Amino acid sequence: MNKLLTQNIKTRDGVYLATDIYLPSNENGPWPVIIERTPYNKDEPSRSEVNLDGSKLSRQCMADAFTEQGFVVIFQDCRGRHASTGTFIKYVHEAQDGEDTFKWIMQQTWCNGSIGTMGLSYAAHTQMAVACLNPAGLKCMLMDSGGFSSAYECGIRQGGAFELKQATWAYKQAINSPQAKASSLIKKAIEDEDLFTWFQKMPWSKGNSPLKHVPEYEAYLLEQWSKGEFDSFWQQSGIYALDKYHNIPDIPILFMSSWYDAYVKSTLSNYKSLRRIKKSPMTLIMGPWLHGDRNDTFSGDVDFSDEASFDNNLGNNWLDYRINWFKRCLQENQVDENEPTDGLKDDIKIFQMGGGSGLKNTKQRLFHGGKWLSANQWPLPNTASYQLYLQPDHKLSLEKPNAETASMSYVHDPDHPVPTVGGSLTSGGPIFFGGAFNQVESKHFFGTDGSNRPLSERADVLSFETEPLSQDISICGKVKIHLFITSDAPDTDFTAKLMDVYPASHDYPQGFAMNITDGIFRCRYRESWSKTKPLNTAEVTEITITPFETCNLFKKGHKIRLDIASSNFPKYDVNPNSGEAEGQAKSKRIAKNTIHLSQQYASYMEIEYLDQ
Repeated sequence: MNKLLTQNIKTRDGVYLATDIYLPSNENGPWPVIIERTPYNKDEPSRSEVNLDGSKLSRQCMADAFTEQGFVVIFQDCRGRHASTGTFIKYVHEAQDGEDTFKWIMQQTWCNGSIGTMGLSYAAHTQMAVACLNPAGLKCMLMDSGGFSSAYECGIRQGGAFELKQATWAYKQAINSPQAKASSLIKKAIEDEDLFTWFQKMPWSKGNSPLKHVPEYEAYLLEQWSKGEFDSFWQQSGIYALDKYHNIPDIPILFMSSWYDAYVKSTLSNYKSLRRIKKSPMTLIMGPWLHGDRNDTFSGDVDFSDEASFDNNLGNNWLDYRINWFKRCLQENQVDENEPTDGLKDDIKIFQMGGGSGLKNTKQRLFHGGKWLSANQWPLPNTASYQLYLQPDHKLSLEKPNAETASMSYVHDPDHPVPTVGGSLTSGGPIFFGGAFNQVESKHFFGTDGSNRPLSERADVLSFETEPLSQDISICGKVKIHLFITSDAPDTDFTAKLMDVYPASHDYPQGFAMNITDGIFRCRYRESWSKTKPLNTAEVTEITITPFETCNLFKKGHKIRLDIASSNFPKYDVNPNSGEAEGQAKSKRIAKNTIHLSQQYASYMEIEYLDQ
């Protein structure tokens, strides 16, 4: 049993943060403290607290486990969410509110002066936010699938485009906002909105969105959407750490994400930057899962084998792993040596996807397989790189194009964007979903025609692929696509998607084009993120698309495919091609976009791979 205290912690501006404090009852304090700050209701189980057998952990169960091991555990509602007061503006108050909470904790007689943090997604963002202020008492952090390095580059915007998971997230969270809870009319008005119809009417504007019933949520979303240029807005505490890493205390940190998570770039950026400047041990775990689904052995329509789960592979279970990790960080001589963790030293576990049969398993998913790789650095040892050039005959090859002049063009119509079919994303439901899928016009995805035709057959998609591979190759690390482009529009986007193409089989007579990673680039930012510049329609311009890093084994007989287009909706907002301000599309126009594939303008994909 433990002792539960409830407290409203007052912030510097008079807001009260609802806080549950669980104290050990089997010994006298003071004790080390572990805190999770969340917008998702401190009284409800976290969506990711799921064991391998499917059972869920309540907050009480988590508190029991931690307090039995001599920790105080704290769960707190973020400002403006659930039982806390104040106005919720996504992300921007978390640094100061966290700092105020730390100051209060450090004054309590039951705190021994050592605080660790934990949490998934937004509860990882709250950790990085407060860490950038170097609060007294912070001794370790366990950040699961979150913690912004720069939300402008990953989390809110990407490659200049706006991530529309922010729109679906805002809508779903507005339904359980304090405003909706206080008024059944507001709640019903939001719930009655047809989100599918609203996604066909983008972009949204003030009073012209499904969030109009809760203006606070509409306001912060539209502000994020409209802020295209990198300025002081994007350097606020809570969403930007790139210039604050030196402030973060030199403490052990565990970073965890997954290849189909929305925070691959943030996780790896944080890890690499802090590993370079800090002496304390850093742990990095990258699985094959969707956002926070560490005990799912599949993602989308693809299965990675029983080896893919966290439980039984990286630890007995995620709860025991965390307890043992915090013991190593916050307690002395309290380690369970039977728990398989390498403890306080640099430790990297990377799941290499691929190597499976490619046949359907009993759950009717393609068996892609995979295995865990262990190392003490990222990129992994023996990482090398090479270039694959885009050819006029739709091939990818090691040789540069021979033609003196060669190009390919297509038409990008903003009213008929290329649909999103999976990928590294989260919070998109019920409109769009992440994961690994065959890249076809499946009826299960928003915006497709339901024909099951390959997306590569669309007139607004250019597809390039290798010959069947003569040997296995593990693409593991960075992927960059360098394109020489022209457009007849003042602004447009280019997207890139890397795929592992299975040959035809009995289970998949048309083959299976599995999405591995993708990215986008908005051309108005080609010279600077801080200042836009219209395209010169007569000028060949070089741009670079940088998808998330990945780790996938492309088997012998498979093909590496790269698809180029100008939209990936609704993962990202659609460029109207008009050069209008971000979040505006009053003057949409069709763009003719061209990729150059000549000796002088040789477009190519640069990849990192394991040279084994």
